Amino acid sequence: MKGKIANIRKNYSRKKLLEKKAAADPFAQFAKWWKQALQSDIDEVNAMTLATASADGMPSARVILLKDFSDKGFTFFTNYESYKGQQLAENPRACLVFFWKELERQVRITGLVEKTSEEASSGYFNSRPVESRIGALASPQSRVIESREWLDENFSHKEKELEGQTIERPVYWGGYIVKPVIIEFWQGRPGRLHDRLQYSLQEDGSWKMERLAP
Repeated sequence: MKGKIANIRKNYSRKKLLEKKAAADPFAQFAKWWKQALQSDIDEVNAMTLATASADGMPSARVILLKDFSDKGFTFFTNYESYKGQQLAENPRACLVFFWKELERQVRITGLVEKTSEEASSGYFNSRPVESRIGALASPQSRVIESREWLDENFSHKEKELEGQTIERPVYWGGYIVKPVIIEFWQGRPGRLHDRLQYSLQEDGSWKMERLAP
């Protein structure tokens, strides 16, 4: 089994990532790649890995969904009392990773994390399907529960309780924005000699682009 796993490999050869064609601003470069990813019919193109760490350095990662981005940062929503919420409260730093295998591309975003405004959190919550809003109230995210049956029963109870009512966003649910200090764009190349361009935020607010060895 070990040998078979070690033999799994793919030779990347679709695109190049050269400084002369890359945008000087990383958000512009991300927007360019994002548009191309959307046009490539990638399933759940907004799926990204979120890595966090507790105050004592214990790491944790999971796949979540990007809900917005701008030159301010990258936004997602969750339960503030979840494990990732607890880690972000202790250590408000995070890393996001997009892997678009169809384009042989990866984007890694490292930055500081802040909660979005209550208005932004409520606005997105109210745009969610009814089932998702009820689910946010019925599920004590990341906590141990006794069974699937308990979860289903709790959902049904909330559904009946809220029938015909406006479903308000709970105070423990909302958004985070990751404000980058480093953004790296990775393009797969033949022979594992991949293209890696890293943008680092400078003290004056500008971005410095550098090539990293693969």
